[in-house]
Amino acid sequence: MSDYLFVYGTLRQQARRRAAGSRCYQLLQQHASLLGQGRLQATLYLVDYYPGAIASKNPKWQVTGEVYQLQQSAFVLAELDHYEECGPGFASPTEYLRLQQQITLQNGEMISAWVYIYNHLTQGLKQILSGDFLHCL
Repeated sequence: MSDYLFVYGTLRQQARRRAAGSRCYQLLQQHASLLGQGRLQATLYLVDYYPGAIASKNPKWQVTGEVYQLQQSAFVLAELDHYEECGPGFASPTEYLRLQQQITLQNGEMISAWVYIYNHLTQGLKQILSGDFLHCL
């Protein structure tokens, strides 16, 4: 199991600062170390006040986010699954799927990390052309 997590939406540092009291903010503060920025080959959509990424085969589409190294990864991922409303106990199809994806780090290195991939149709959603959710805040 990967000990890396790629976040591209409300769990990013600048987005979390707006919700500093949230449980997930505290969870990442206590159980994860920020490695830096990364990119996921995907398209990004504004679902509501939060985004959804869909993996893409087109290298033109890149989603900007942050890469964390997790401590107690099973515990952290179970809590994040609850936050993202996916996994056991949530009606299928869930809004997100937690999947291993290839992430490109700032230095060009590729790693495998857990990513919450949007699991619904994107018709009618606004695409975030920059690939960076922070441009929407």
